[in-house]
Amino acid sequence: MERWYFDCSLADLQAHSREAILGRLAAQHDFALDNLQRESWLKEIQHLSETLSGITEGHLFLEYTIPRMGRRADAVLIVGSTIFVVEYKVGAKAFTAADRRQTIGYAMDLENFHEGTHGRLVVPVLLATAAPEPPVRFDNRRPCSREIILTRGPNFREAVLAAGKTNKPPIDPMAWATARYKPTPTIIEAAMSLYAGHNVADISRSDAGAVNLTTTARTVADIIETAKRANEKAIIFISGVPGSGKTLAGLNIATARARQHAEEHAVFLSGNGPLVEVLRESLARDHVNRAKAEGERVTKQDATRHASSFIQNVHHFRDEALGSKAAPIERVAVFDEAQRAWDRDKTSRFMRERRRVKDWAMSEPEFLISAMDRHTGWCVIVCLIGNGQEIHTGEAGITEWFSAIQNRFPHWQAYVPTARDTQAKQIQRISEGIDAVSRPGLHLSASIRSFRSEHVAAWVDALLNEEPDVARELQQHLPGYPILVTRDLQVCRNWLWERAQGTDRIGLLASSNGMRLKPHGIHVKADLSVKNWFLDWEDDVRSSQTLEDVATEFAVQGLELDWTGVCWDANLRFMGAWETHRFSGSRWKNVNNPSDQRYLVNAYRVLLTRARQGMIIFIPEGEDTDPTRPAAYYDGTYDYLVACGARPI
Repeated sequence: MERWYFDCSLADLQAHSREAILGRLAAQHDFALDNLQRESWLKEIQHLSETLSGITEGHLFLEYTIPRMGRRADAVLIVGSTIFVVEYKVGAKAFTAADRRQTIGYAMDLENFHEGTHGRLVVPVLLATAAPEPPVRFDNRRPCSREIILTRGPNFREAVLAAGKTNKPPIDPMAWATARYKPTPTIIEAAMSLYAGHNVADISRSDAGAVNLTTTARTVADIIETAKRANEKAIIFISGVPGSGKTLAGLNIATARARQHAEEHAVFLSGNGPLVEVLRESLARDHVNRAKAEGERVTKQDATRHASSFIQNVHHFRDEALGSKAAPIERVAVFDEAQRAWDRDKTSRFMRERRRVKDWAMSEPEFLISAMDRHTGWCVIVCLIGNGQEIHTGEAGITEWFSAIQNRFPHWQAYVPTARDTQAKQIQRISEGIDAVSRPGLHLSASIRSFRSEHVAAWVDALLNEEPDVARELQQHLPGYPILVTRDLQVCRNWLWERAQGTDRIGLLASSNGMRLKPHGIHVKADLSVKNWFLDWEDDVRSSQTLEDVATEFAVQGLELDWTGVCWDANLRFMGAWETHRFSGSRWKNVNNPSDQRYLVNAYRVLLTRARQGMIIFIPEGEDTDPTRPAAYYDGTYDYLVACGARPI
């Protein structure tokens, strides 16, 4: 399938009738063509023909795919060395902030992820056909996708004429249109695209060194089909480094099974409450918007109900199984961050105190397997395994899953990743007591969270492992991923606001025990509406874009932003070595328990790995007149971060 619905040279545009172009568009359209879409296309075609009349240099593409966003740009026009990305708002009388953001987002995605666009001038054009004509602003010397043309037509024509007069090497339109597209979606964007029917191959990169997500999906699909044919029960373990796409792989498995095998009732389960809330809300909003664009009516309530059946909180799934002895409706269950399931002690305590169940003797993995084991015949569990992300007490790691299989469920066939790195080898060692089958497609070894660089996680590891020389060397491999450090919170905010362009998301992060950031207006204990923080924009004060509310490690784990401001408190301070503290009452107390120390360090690991494009770290100056935040608590950390390669600003 081509990425566009229709194309022609500008010289040939006038030779095509509106009806002929409409027929080509309709033939490529995935949905039934309603009158609203038909009339919109006819008006766009006529408007383009009239606006570009007499211009013969250039090539036009209509309905060009923007894979990361799961949508199509209304038009892309190649003129000389310039790429115009055009978004039409037929009949619109104003240029809204949302429309500007959408148009700039299209252009930025091409600039960042489309190889044919790299280094070229990309110009977003928002065309509101009934709006007043603003003063033209087009500089053909600046290759910046953030400079948008707002027009009802004339400014667009002038910009096209100007683009045809440059002496730069022209773009080959067909070579550009078919160039490789290597998107790196946020997990929210990926979920919306997969939920809407897109394939994981359309929204993921295939960089050297990374196991392709399509290969993982194919491997899991083969195992599920094998289990169905043999009428057996199977449990699949997918491992991966932080940011390698484990959650994306799990969502892809669940959406693909739900689309192709509805009778399986595949479900994506997560114990990460904020992740579930944000994904459900994003899917519901997108479902309503897509239906509206297709001339259909879907209520937000219905869309939310549908999304909630597909993405569930694992604890709700557990409680339902606790209240019934029947097999769950789901034959395929994907457990995200399975290593964070509770051990026996925490599960027993929870059951005793919160569910009034005495003498509970199972870990959470054991009970979840037992619930799926109620099925007569086949069923499949998929466990997504990360590492270095445990931030709650009582999280069991992966040993409880294998212990449950070995001691209670030996009839379950386990599949584990072929050993490639330390994590995969660890899984193989733990699984030695059972008859596990090894598959190479079950480990994701390269981070894809940051499309700017894949060295960020390694830099954070070196920073937290007290290896400044290693960190400084790694920082040299991050030329397109800025890591800055400041002592001024307003400088931090200003830097982030300067980068809030198009659909880029920004936000302030802090440790959940960063209690002495309060003098700077950072309240880590304030209530946070995570769905509004992650999904709304600057016109909502609850949005991350306003930089008013701060999110902690519990709110952002599993999610990401484009640019982050990490606010660093004295609970983790560098005094020649890392020291861990907890603020309680009116003073700092030492954290001496090794598990608690690990949770605290991991909290900062989560905070430091949320940014896709770059981050700025705010470390307060401290105040010697306040015994809870003297300068000495912060200066050592600042100096250490600079020694690790963070650039002062």
